[in-house]
Amino acid sequence: MIKGSGRPVYDGVAIGPIYVYRKVETELKKNASDKKKELERFHKAKETAHEQLQALYEKTLKDIGEEQAGIIDVQIMFLDDLDFQEGIEAMIEQGCDAAFAVHETGDAQATFFASLDDEYMKARATDIRDISDRLVRILLGSDTTFRMATPGILVAEDLTPSETVQLEKDKILAFVTRQGSSNSHTAILARVMNLPSLVQTNIDIELSLNGRTMIVDGFSGEYYIDPDEETMNRMLAKQKEAKAVKEGLEQFRGKPSVSKKGRKINLFANIGNVDDLKYVIAGDAEGIGLLRSEFLYLGRDDYPTEEELFSKYRAVVEGMKGKRVVIRTLDIGADKKVDYFKLDSEENPALGYRGIRICLLEKDIFRTQMRAIYRASAFGPVSVMFPMIISVKEVKEIKEFCAGIREELRNDGYRIGEDTELGIMVETPAAAIISDELAKEVDFFSVGTNDLTQYTLAIDRQNAKLDYFYDAHHPAVLRLLKLIVDNAHKAGIWAGICGELAADLSLTDTFLEMGYDELSVSPSRILPLRKNVIESEV
Repeated sequence: MIKGSGRPVYDGVAIGPIYVYRKVETELKKNASDKKKELERFHKAKETAHEQLQALYEKTLKDIGEEQAGIIDVQIMFLDDLDFQEGIEAMIEQGCDAAFAVHETGDAQATFFASLDDEYMKARATDIRDISDRLVRILLGSDTTFRMATPGILVAEDLTPSETVQLEKDKILAFVTRQGSSNSHTAILARVMNLPSLVQTNIDIELSLNGRTMIVDGFSGEYYIDPDEETMNRMLAKQKEAKAVKEGLEQFRGKPSVSKKGRKINLFANIGNVDDLKYVIAGDAEGIGLLRSEFLYLGRDDYPTEEELFSKYRAVVEGMKGKRVVIRTLDIGADKKVDYFKLDSEENPALGYRGIRICLLEKDIFRTQMRAIYRASAFGPVSVMFPMIISVKEVKEIKEFCAGIREELRNDGYRIGEDTELGIMVETPAAAIISDELAKEVDFFSVGTNDLTQYTLAIDRQNAKLDYFYDAHHPAVLRLLKLIVDNAHKAGIWAGICGELAADLSLTDTFLEMGYDELSVSPSRILPLRKNVIESEV
């Protein structure tokens, strides 16, 4: 038996045969005699790659959602990048074979991106390698399909975006990769698909692993290859127990989220697009506490129109059938880049031009979004919250702007909701510290603990090297959380948490004791959280 470990990205136990995923490795010839023919081959391969990626984009948009489709769209943009294309053409003009030119140009650009300090730009190195590998395989006529005869566990060095979306998802029991992080494409897909998976494992990937039995323990982060009888029986029991726990949660479906001492808390869901509604309903959420507007802007070549935004917002509001929907306005910037925004490269984008800062300085973008949101508010209860707030001045400017939008819409003859709440994301230490003043200006607070923790601890939450130092339970973070909710209640407004910390079951009692009114988590976490609340002695 071989035992190893990695970083778990989703819990559960998977047992099945191994399928080793390896990229096609072919020795490339450097020189070619016919430059014209090689240029034609390259351009034809580029057209084929474009068609493949466009088909992948549409498939991903339908099967998984806009966030993952946006990743494929980024690759399409890189494929059409002039520097990439001209670099390849220059090498072909120098007498290089088309496949060799693509490989060398892609490798050079990927190496450059990987050397940058910005984590988002570093991640683009994977996209460039993915595109160049695709072009090379097309030029060589290699079979790019990967098939699984039966359900099994996929083992790979790492998986690029286009590779993951082409996999036979209904046959994958788990992912195990040597590379990747909790924010990698593989990890994101694992969470979307609810698959117990591991990244950053110490596994030696050999083709001889194919077909051998593997166990993946998403709870402990351990894996077993060719498990002995004792291990197999123990993990089968653990798998059965996990299934029973999940089935046992069904008894909490439809029940009020009230602790034993009568403390009521609303359990809402975080979503990124309309397609996620089915998960919200399946998860039995009491509302939507965070609708991420930025995903309506990703995977596009231009800004969405007011009508496009309105139709999306309305679909979510109507789909919730009277339950409240909290919409966060655009939070582009930092790790979410959109080319058509033409944002300058920043040395430290997490502290840069993002969130409400873009909206307040580019009012046309803000106006289109707020008009769409207010129009959607005519179809059900809507609240709006604004990200990256640091001052009372910003909030007053937002309120004045929104009042003007409401007046515009009335004059244009549109119906709008009359009870649309305006709130703010509290995700900067500045906002937390002056939350007593901010509370006088808004209807609610929603704490974004991901960024609040990042800024409070001065730790980039996407930097895996800093995991040792990252502590979401840090006393400073918890003190700020208590300060925020206390100041909210003193002003007579409600306060919630919509960051990852809201789903931390070890903190449920703490949040109840602090007095939080709402917790918003991923849809699959609603029932476990409700169980915690109902069984709480707080």
